[in-house]
Amino acid sequence: MNYRHSMTCHTEGIRLNAPVRWRGLDGLVGVFWDAEAHSGASGYYLSPDPRIVIFFNDVSSQIRISNRNAEFERHHRPMTRAIYVPAGVPMWTRFTAAHRFSHLDLHLHKDRLLRFLAPSVGASAALSALRRPVEIQDVGAIETLAGLLVSEVANPSKHAVYTESLVGSIVAGLLDIPTPDDAHTNGRLTQGQMNKLVARIDGRGDCRMTVAEMAGTVGLSESWFANVFKQTTGQTPLQWQLGRRIDLAKKLLSESELTIAGVAAQLGFSDQAHLTKVFRQIAGETPAAWRRLHQTR
Repeated sequence: MNYRHSMTCHTEGIRLNAPVRWRGLDGLVGVFWDAEAHSGASGYYLSPDPRIVIFFNDVSSQIRISNRNAEFERHHRPMTRAIYVPAGVPMWTRFTAAHRFSHLDLHLHKDRLLRFLAPSVGASAALSALRRPVEIQDVGAIETLAGLLVSEVANPSKHAVYTESLVGSIVAGLLDIPTPDDAHTNGRLTQGQMNKLVARIDGRGDCRMTVAEMAGTVGLSESWFANVFKQTTGQTPLQWQLGRRIDLAKKLLSESELTIAGVAAQLGFSDQAHLTKVFRQIAGETPAAWRRLHQTR
């Protein structure tokens, strides 16, 4: 398949340290960048094709990423070591500090990915995986594979089948490919993802997280996470989170000596009246009434 990727890209404050190296293969293009940016540098990227970006150094402290430029400050998150960006998903980046970095970009034709995945997982599961963004910090073996691939991109020495197999291994290792019993095939969070989310939020003293933090916990973009979360739970992320805060309020009311105002303060409610209003909406009675019925003697 003759393929040339087409991506809209605008950057400011980023410069190359070496010429870009690239190699075209069957339905994909690999590009290696070595560059540096000053504090405040920015980028905008939009591609009609799926793509993968793998960084060879940690950039989570220097680069912020968002899929909403107009609300960047509210919805940004740290850039992770490896990301998969589905076709048509825009991405904005900003540097919080000067930084030198290198990364491998893989631009992949959707049909090529389907040809690779469908025989093993089925067309429906493959299409589902291609629609789900992935962002991971612990790259593990993916970094090793990417390093081998960069060598073949920069200085081809082996048959193309070797290079394409490296790309295939990276795709299989990075994409969130569902198993036959995985509820994710229906656009839902897996039980493992829900367990991770519950553990993370229950580990917070006030059970409060932003939607961006919740999405990052399960490796999804904020917009995609909000959609599949409601499909999974029947609630928005904030509605679900509020319910868990009220569950924690019940526990504190029944097991601790905190005043109702103290419970409200610990769980991040503006005051006792705010807690009472929300508690009544969810539990059907006031915190005081709940305490009288359930407090441990």
